Amino acid sequence: MNVTGGVLTVDAVTGDKAMPRAFEQVPAETPIAMPVQDFGGRPPMIARRRFNIDLWARRLLVVLLALLPAAMAAHEMRRSIGLDGISAWEGVYLALFIPLFAWIAFGFATALIGFLLLTVGKGRAVTPHALTPATALAGKTAILLPVCNEDFLGVLGRLSIMERSLAQVMGGERFEFFILSDSNADNGETERRAYLEMRESFSRPVHYRRRALNIGRKPGNIAEWVERFGGGYDYMVVLDADSVMSGQTMARLAADMERHPQVGLIQTVPTVVGAATLFARWQQFASRLFGPISAAGMIWWAGSEGMFWGHNAIVRVKAFAQSCGLPELPGRAPFGGHIMSHDMIEAALLRRRGWDVHMVSAEDSFEEFPPAMPDLFTRDRRWCQGNIQHVPLFIKIAGLHPVSRFQLLVGASAYCTSPLWLALMLVVLGGALAGMWPPSAVLPSGGLLAVTATLLFGPKLLAMVWAMIDPARRIGFGGAARMTRGVIADIALSILMAPVAMLTQTINLFGILMGRKSSWNGQTRDRDGMGLGSAIWLFKWHILLGIGLTAMAVQAGGLGWITPVAAGLLLAPVLAALTARKDLGRRAEQSGLFVVADPWWRTQSYRPLRFRWPSGDERRMGPFAANDE
Repeated sequence: MNVTGGVLTVDAVTGDKAMPRAFEQVPAETPIAMPVQDFGGRPPMIARRRFNIDLWARRLLVVLLALLPAAMAAHEMRRSIGLDGISAWEGVYLALFIPLFAWIAFGFATALIGFLLLTVGKGRAVTPHALTPATALAGKTAILLPVCNEDFLGVLGRLSIMERSLAQVMGGERFEFFILSDSNADNGETERRAYLEMRESFSRPVHYRRRALNIGRKPGNIAEWVERFGGGYDYMVVLDADSVMSGQTMARLAADMERHPQVGLIQTVPTVVGAATLFARWQQFASRLFGPISAAGMIWWAGSEGMFWGHNAIVRVKAFAQSCGLPELPGRAPFGGHIMSHDMIEAALLRRRGWDVHMVSAEDSFEEFPPAMPDLFTRDRRWCQGNIQHVPLFIKIAGLHPVSRFQLLVGASAYCTSPLWLALMLVVLGGALAGMWPPSAVLPSGGLLAVTATLLFGPKLLAMVWAMIDPARRIGFGGAARMTRGVIADIALSILMAPVAMLTQTINLFGILMGRKSSWNGQTRDRDGMGLGSAIWLFKWHILLGIGLTAMAVQAGGLGWITPVAAGLLLAPVLAALTARKDLGRRAEQSGLFVVADPWWRTQSYRPLRFRWPSGDERRMGPFAANDE
């Protein structure tokens, strides 16, 4: 081991200084204990939980708003197919239909409440407090950027935006950056050279550390920092490699943590930025327009039992170290090994000890979105495995708050809805082919069909109304006409993509349950198109299912509702290939489709830094390389 001027180089196997395997330039260590938690025992709490009747009344209201239309739908379908008693086939149909209907009703109820909060309530209940001179920051905050084989110049570009933003806010000097790398040796050398070249250009401390051994993935990366340096900091803002958060928002979050010492974590709801492909621009538009009302509703009923998404959040270091040491689970994947969806478990563990976990809306908190459908489904498979791990944990972990258990269950069950939807369609078609019912008997009546459409598309229409009544927000989406065009295009594309996601999640779920675990490598953040041939091979099972459903519908006769499902499955390769193109993304922007307001750094003087390699090559370090080159 060699320590010189804050630089540490170690060979993880032999200790040979000639073969550097890790590098770091960090401050003096300030260790803090982070014990591994005993899931079977109840830990001591920092304070007795207070029963909040107002908060529980909110949750009861949301549940009732979800169950009421589900009960009405169940009664209507019972009248259609069960007048002469319920057969086994009809019982299976109702057992699938009712919970799925309740699921979409729950989403609508959450969005409706969020709409009312953002319009009538002006959003005051879901945003962080303003930072004033009376709330000058006393605590010290570390901003953590975990990276793993990322575009490092893009990471530094985003860091530079945040670093210069912090320089403009009161208390900005109380923040320091830590880049925590788990990259391989080749990428690590690129990171080292870029960091050493650029670190002097920053006006505040920017530290860098690359681990010799990647143990425990991202949670292990964060835990290692907490154990070594956490004692010197009051709070940590945890980001992803693609995150950007304004200095004003970070300072407000730190002020809220100081104002409320019982709060262990505050999660912002990030929106999408940096889109270049047509797919990413579409998702960016949907995130900006539709996301806020659902997020506001969720914040309203979650209260102090909010969730953690692993990034774009501020955490009290002492609380995290005390509560969130994660054990390695016994057994094989998917239920054993390192906990993959660690963030939801960490939020539940904080609440288990009595720390409050809150969520807030923040318009200056951003993240990227995968550039194409295959990249989204790759990430979704990892999330699926992580959430499936929660099935035994939500029962096994002693002392969890009931809402935390509910959130873990909902996170896991979200991936079960896809096979349930597929099973429902097969039951309907199979029953018609077997002569159990005429094709029209199991289709919703006109009134029930209208309710179903309202539950599915109502949140999008409510979001449009919310944006329309605010002139500044309406202009940010390009005006009423362009916003309406974007919503119509979103609905059409969503109808095509929904069956593709349904089958993909079903395949992923059963693959994971059969023991095919997911890898956890660096994410694909930049893409420009994909070959139609490779797309056809990738979505071959979708095409086969589309052909099969079409054949069954033709044999059954009169089941026209299967048309959009079959069309989405059959057109999956074309949809994936076209939406992965950047030129179509640029055309959409030029034609006013999927318009969103520019993020704050494009409206101010945040000129990207430039990095020059020793060879003379120069590259601009924009916050999002795919869109800023």
